[in-house]
Formats: sequence, C-alpha cells, structure tokens
Amino acid sequence: MAKLNANYEVVFILNPNLSEEDTAALVTKFKSLVEQNGTLAEVDEWGKRRLAYPIDDLNEGYYVLMTFSSAPAFPAELDRVLKITDNVMRSMIVCKDE
Repeated sequence: MAKLNANYEVVFILNPNLSEEDTAALVTKFKSLVEQNGTLAEVDEWGKRRLAYPIDDLNEGYYVLMTFSSAPAFPAELDRVLKITDNVMRSMIVCKDE
C-alpha cells in the first residue's frame, strides 16, 4: 500500500551576499510552496555559517532547515525548484520516516 503522507526535512544554503529582504523573500517562496503542497511543521533559519569547502568561491552560506509532511511525489518537485532557483547554492531533502 502506498503512503499517503511522509515526513521530510529540507536543508538549503542561500548565497550569503543577498540582502536581508532578498533572503527573506526566498525563504518565504519555499515556505509557501511547501504549504501549498503539504503541511509545514517548522522553519529554522540557522543564518550565515562557514562552509566546509568553498562553493562558487564563497566560504559562507545562509542555512535554512524546513520540516514538513507531504505526498511522496512533492519532494521531487521541490528539489527541481531549488535546483533552478538562482542564489540557492546547495540543497538536500531527506525522508525522516525511513
């Protein structure tokens, strides 16, 4: 039997050179995308942190962790949107139920 909903975590790293307004706009964009397709449990903005290795010649990134539940098909769409969005340096989605 297929699962109806599963719990997920997504961590994404934004360009640290963005203004506070631009950073907040991107976080709000992904928050609303998750709310349209599932249930958002928590958004934890870690802020600027040093990267383990440089990405695009940058040594820092703005980290955001979101916890949500949704249908199993939605994380693939969220991953696609994260990959094509400018100023998202890296992202990773993990299913917490497995």
